[in-house]
Amino acid sequence: MRVEKKYLIEEVASHLKKSEYVILANYDRMSVEDVSELRKRLVPHKAEFHVVKNSSLRVAGKALNLPDIEGALTGPTAVIVGGKNSTGVAKVIRDFIKEKQKGVLKAGVLSRRLLSASEVDRLADLPSLQALQAQLLGLLNQPATMFVRVLAAVPQGLANVLQAKVRAAEGKA
Repeated sequence: MRVEKKYLIEEVASHLKKSEYVILANYDRMSVEDVSELRKRLVPHKAEFHVVKNSSLRVAGKALNLPDIEGALTGPTAVIVGGKNSTGVAKVIRDFIKEKQKGVLKAGVLSRRLLSASEVDRLADLPSLQALQAQLLGLLNQPATMFVRVLAAVPQGLANVLQAKVRAAEGKA
């Protein structure tokens, strides 16, 4: 294998190792300005947009035991990797493609599972990791809150009965 080709494959492999997810997109008809804008939108999520050769991606994917992405390797391909917020990154990409009417989601890999373009689109609809953690915390906290309310209801009920007796006694006097 030529040194240049080996270098390209190693570079693609290093990109793929950056996160538990990989999103593949067709960047056809995107201008340099569009790609630059998309990269800026990905920065808050610590994600990166890289244009890669399909042959290098194919070899690097097999070397890293990624699922078979062969069906997605047609036309110009970009990989989006990095960061821990796969839902936020998928949302940025989906919204950018809808807004600019350029580019197409091809596929994705999440935790070594192949995702179709529609599954990546559904991933974008999920709440962020922080929102899910807050919802879980709320669910875990809810039974304890209800238990405290039940315990507090008994003394409160007794106080209400005593208060009613006091009012009744004052009314008779």
